[in-house]
Amino acid sequence: MNSVVSHSAPLASAAPGQRLRVLSYNIQTGISTSRYRHYLTQSWKHVLPHVERFQNLDRIATLTSEYDIVGLQEVDAGSLRSGFVNLTKYLAERADFPFWYDQTNRRMGPIAQHAIGVLSRFRCTEIVEHKLPGPIPGRGTLALRFGHGENSLVVFIVHLALGQRTRLQQLTYLAELVNQHRNVMLMGDLNFPSRSREMEFFIDKTLMSEPVHGLNTFPSWRPNRNIDHILVTPTLQVNKVRVLDCPVSDHLPLCMELTLPVGVELY
Repeated sequence: MNSVVSHSAPLASAAPGQRLRVLSYNIQTGISTSRYRHYLTQSWKHVLPHVERFQNLDRIATLTSEYDIVGLQEVDAGSLRSGFVNLTKYLAERADFPFWYDQTNRRMGPIAQHAIGVLSRFRCTEIVEHKLPGPIPGRGTLALRFGHGENSLVVFIVHLALGQRTRLQQLTYLAELVNQHRNVMLMGDLNFPSRSREMEFFIDKTLMSEPVHGLNTFPSWRPNRNIDHILVTPTLQVNKVRVLDCPVSDHLPLCMELTLPVGVELY
């Protein structure tokens, strides 16, 4: 389940700080997609419950149980299609995470509750929900602080818009948030590749970096696009980045092993 489908290599020698294993995964609300035609033939699964959803979620829970912090995109906060089950909470319980948080960004009555979420083995000291700009409401970022002051880690979970102009607006907003903190990790489905105007724009604005470029995560059955990313500030030492072979969603999960600066500790 955890076989690597992209190259994986140490990026630096480890420093004497706390180590973390993090994962970013667009889970498509537990829908298994293995062909482009499934977007049409299985479109009903986005609005109605189906028995395979929780079988897929159990596979995802097994995978995520190996990590310390997991950022989730395309989860449901509890509606008809999920059997009125909060999927972030469900995964937390199945994977034995003591802490979970989610942010509902687009509410479609009882049919769908579009959300992003996070699973964590550490307690947050602050959680802030931000609404991202754009002509169509429904995008947000979940900002989580672990620790206090300069000796804290701030994690942003995001799922950006499909249109480039809107993404640039959202990245401008995110850059202002990122630049308020010293130790930052931003993860999610950004909907743009490593070599893009948006990536250059955001790195110039924040000095964050993507340690390994071009790790393809989409579509899961034949990955040829890298639109899922984990970005870090220079204070975080990245040891390894890889894509995992878990083709449950239409995206593959992206994981990172990193070392925190001395003095930054998560509990």
